[in-house]
Amino acid sequence: MKLYEFQGKRIFQEYGIPVPRSSLITRAGEASEVRPPAVVKAQILIGGRGKAGGIKMWNHESELVSLCRGLFSLNIRGEAVRALLVEERAEIVQELYMSWTFKGSTATPILMVSASGGMDIEKVAHETPEKIVTTVLNPLVGPSDYQVRYIAKRIGYGNPRELGKFVNALWAAFKGTDATLVEINPLAVTKNGLLALDSKVVLDNKAAFRHKELFARLDEEQKALAGEAAEGYAEHTITYVPLDGTVGLVSDGAGTGMLTLDLIKDAGGSAANFCEMGGFTSPQVIHDALTQVLKHPSVKSLLVVLIGGFNRMDEMAEGILKYREDHGLPVPAVIRMCGTLEDVGKDMMKKGGIPTHDGLLEAVKMAVSLAEGR
Repeated sequence: MKLYEFQGKRIFQEYGIPVPRSSLITRAGEASEVRPPAVVKAQILIGGRGKAGGIKMWNHESELVSLCRGLFSLNIRGEAVRALLVEERAEIVQELYMSWTFKGSTATPILMVSASGGMDIEKVAHETPEKIVTTVLNPLVGPSDYQVRYIAKRIGYGNPRELGKFVNALWAAFKGTDATLVEINPLAVTKNGLLALDSKVVLDNKAAFRHKELFARLDEEQKALAGEAAEGYAEHTITYVPLDGTVGLVSDGAGTGMLTLDLIKDAGGSAANFCEMGGFTSPQVIHDALTQVLKHPSVKSLLVVLIGGFNRMDEMAEGILKYREDHGLPVPAVIRMCGTLEDVGKDMMKKGGIPTHDGLLEAVKMAVSLAEGR
């Protein structure tokens, strides 16, 4: 379950992580408890809002209504803006990056810290990986003092004790909510200490039974902002962007999806959409993704690309077969399935009469051929 920034920051506050004072606005003309100078930020569940004009500076009292109207009119990568976070502007000395997540190959917690905060961390990792300090954690022990001292030295931060307090608070939030990712970018260094200027939090849907009250509250908020009846926690992890082609695409991550878009084009085809399920998914999520993609008449073939790291292929097979049971498959389907429990997933698909493929390029070429009626 991906959280909005304001939801993630509320969790941060519960674990003693400092955040700026803020006010949530859901319609233009609504009053804000925070006064200028402030930052007004669109609340969406996908990245890239800054580049899309979803963050504005509020300098004068009279500007707020026009700023809100402009932001509420945006549609960022297929997602309408239905809430704004008005936040006190911080006096920033330096911007850092910090996150807790899991190392895919071993499913162990890792802490990532960088002095290059405020930037696209994927770009930093690609171009200057030495600027990101990655530390593997023993989950039974938690962050150690020597690890924090090492990180502080690597990023040039002169107060290891303060950094350690922040690292431990973020670890407590990560562990206490059964999150799969907690990320702050930027983490601001101010004259009064560290301050979380943003939040990216993804909770594990499979742990919802341990946090029923939390998930219910978050889900209710997300349903209200979606402005429509939502089913369960998982649908908001889906990113869907319509395109003008004929190959309906579903992937379990943005990186895999972008690669597949290029391969479809290289094979002489065109995608009818970009649809990715947020990396951490479930049978219901893939069911919902197929519903979204296959409701459009331009789709002539379906290409599902799954690389199971955290995700289990038996659960993906369960979702695909349930969709077929509910709605049928109106177009030929090509399923590329590999990773965790892929043998089980493939066997389920085989018994259900739907073939699977091992090679991505092979699957792409077949989907393009089917879409063009070859």
